[in-house]
Amino acid sequence: MQSEKKSPTLLDALIPILSVMLMLAVSVQFYGSDSSYGANQIALILGAAIASLIGFKNGYTWAEIEKGIAKGIATAFGAILILMMVGSLIGSWIVSGTVPTMIYYGLQLLEPSIFYVAACVICAMVSISIGSSWTTAGTVGVALIGIAAGLDMSLAVTAGAIVSGSYFGDKMSPLSDTTNLAPAVAGSDLFSHIRHMVWTTVPSILFALILFTIIGFTQDNNDKPANLGATIDVLQQQFNISPWALLPLLLVLFLAFKKVPAFLTLLVGALVGCIFAVILQPDTLDRNVVDAKYSCESALESKKINKCEVEKVVDNYLTVNLTLKDDQQQKFHFTLNASDSEQELTAQIDGKDISLIFDVRSKFTSRLDAVWRAMFEGYKSNSGNEAVDSLLSRGGMWSMMNTIWLILTALAFGAVLETIGLLQRVVESILGLVKGIGSLIAAVVGTCITTNIIAADQYIAIVLPGRMFKAEFKRRGLDPKNLSRALEDSATMTSPLIPWNTCGVYMFGVLGVPTLVYLPFCFFNLASPFVSIIYGITHFKIARIKEPDSDTSESSNESPNKNLNEGKSDESALLDNG
Repeated sequence: MQSEKKSPTLLDALIPILSVMLMLAVSVQFYGSDSSYGANQIALILGAAIASLIGFKNGYTWAEIEKGIAKGIATAFGAILILMMVGSLIGSWIVSGTVPTMIYYGLQLLEPSIFYVAACVICAMVSISIGSSWTTAGTVGVALIGIAAGLDMSLAVTAGAIVSGSYFGDKMSPLSDTTNLAPAVAGSDLFSHIRHMVWTTVPSILFALILFTIIGFTQDNNDKPANLGATIDVLQQQFNISPWALLPLLLVLFLAFKKVPAFLTLLVGALVGCIFAVILQPDTLDRNVVDAKYSCESALESKKINKCEVEKVVDNYLTVNLTLKDDQQQKFHFTLNASDSEQELTAQIDGKDISLIFDVRSKFTSRLDAVWRAMFEGYKSNSGNEAVDSLLSRGGMWSMMNTIWLILTALAFGAVLETIGLLQRVVESILGLVKGIGSLIAAVVGTCITTNIIAADQYIAIVLPGRMFKAEFKRRGLDPKNLSRALEDSATMTSPLIPWNTCGVYMFGVLGVPTLVYLPFCFFNLASPFVSIIYGITHFKIARIKEPDSDTSESSNESPNKNLNEGKSDESALLDNG
């Protein structure tokens, strides 16, 4: 027989939340920007355990909590697939020359004084056309980070400009999933919602553009760096720089505009990048597949060799590093016959001839191996230029595994809180403080930000407060587009500012700049919630329902749990498509 569930107290809700916030603060204090590489994950798992203990106290079983965790993680499964594919896309686009070509042209066309504002505008234009901040940051954003490094610009400010522009476009595009989700939950229609958002969004983006312009013109390095020419030369030496290399980018933008599912769009983009790598970058592939093209092993009769590694290849002249049984290393030089696929050569160790068998792969096989490796372990640049090597040695599906680890633990924590009713209890407490319209809007904004922090997912941060406050807006005779706008101004805008939120983790993963480092420069995202609250306090552009329903007071007495169940079909449909 199922045990009776107790309603959680406010103290029940605050214990795991405050515990996690304390542990995350300690994690950041101990490990700094490396805290997301394991320490934060442990804090979130411990927080989930503390919340589970409270659930047990209130009558929940482990089976019920575990089911809630599985359901919570399942909502992000699509995002996890996208993250993995973005890693592969970055690797394939570097080896194909797509990213190096964008960096090459950007270094020559963009001036340092206008770079930050240009980066924001470029990302805004791309994002509003395709409706995806993630795709924008994972494609154009990656190139802009590379250009910033080449111009010796601040990566933190650049990442802030990329996030600001990407989320402006995502927020205002009718193709965006969150732009469709917010009005669906609040009960307004899409285009009324977008028109109403103009009043808070335009001042916020203008504020951001002004600040990026000021930073650009007041920074010390308004001249292009002296080593810029060397960076451009290295890019030309390492890659075949060509406008043709930009075709994978144009294809991805076209597919995104046509609303092809994000995973399929990125998969096609990554595979096309691999094809272009084989066609446009054969020399690059040959330079970066030394260990794949040539492999060696000692013959069976040898008892002296632990490991045989090909260290360097110039044409067919090999430098081979042998690790002996006593861990000593010796180097040997051989000349291979390029026409033979397998060759046996001799090395003399301690006066004794040792046979080494070399396997020489065909060019097709080695190049296929190179692009395959780029997709799963990323591109490894070995140009000899430290700046270029640091810039281009990235990507691969493997590079996203830590990001996915953080997402899973954050969602597990949020799912436990939602399953045992702690999230709802926090929202109810906030709702009890609402007096006038200004405090109502502020309550929505505060609830969305709190949910983003606790649940680590922007969709939950839109859906949960949207359902909770819907009846209150109706009771006060306020048009639901006020609610949908407030949801976007807060839930959507603050999601990339939280290190363990799925959006914050994603931006860190693709841009390589820690969330707390770029956060102060996300001027658009930071301004939007404040503008929304100011409008609520001043009643500026707060629309009212012309003819309120006569039963609004009855609606306001509906239980919060009933409100939470409204609109689930809309949310599920949008998440399935997103």
